[in-house]
Amino acid sequence: MLERLQSFFQTLTHNRERKALAPDDPRIAVAALCFQVMEADGSVHKAERDKLRQLLNEQYGLEGAQLEELIDAGQKAESEAVDYYRFTSDLKRHLDEAERQQFVGILWDIVYADGARSEMEDHVIWRIADLLGVSARDRVIERRDAVTRAGLETDSDA
Repeated sequence: MLERLQSFFQTLTHNRERKALAPDDPRIAVAALCFQVMEADGSVHKAERDKLRQLLNEQYGLEGAQLEELIDAGQKAESEAVDYYRFTSDLKRHLDEAERQQFVGILWDIVYADGARSEMEDHVIWRIADLLGVSARDRVIERRDAVTRAGLETDSDA
């Protein structure tokens, strides 16, 4: 799993200065969509926030002030957004089909960080996956894989 995530995040930073955080940096789109999913059920759990930090730290090599800058930029972009299109269209330009599917898996990993999935989280991921061109079948496969990665026996809402 770690190799899959590293490959995905490295794609986003290919040919970019790691320390610079420009407004069009696709890492902001990643963080913003993660916040969209985390906030979908009305509460952001510490486990979800920790999972986001872990992913951003491991994959982008950011820590301290740089990590906080990305998290803040993603949260700000998410709060100013009127829809998902701004972020998904940016990621569609940077990711191929398999990488978009992997990103949907990452969103599921954040959902299951707190051990449960809500109907609203499911709906947000469905919309994001649809805009990214990830099929319903692949979205469900990624969800099932995330359940396994989270160490859950079953998905209570499946």
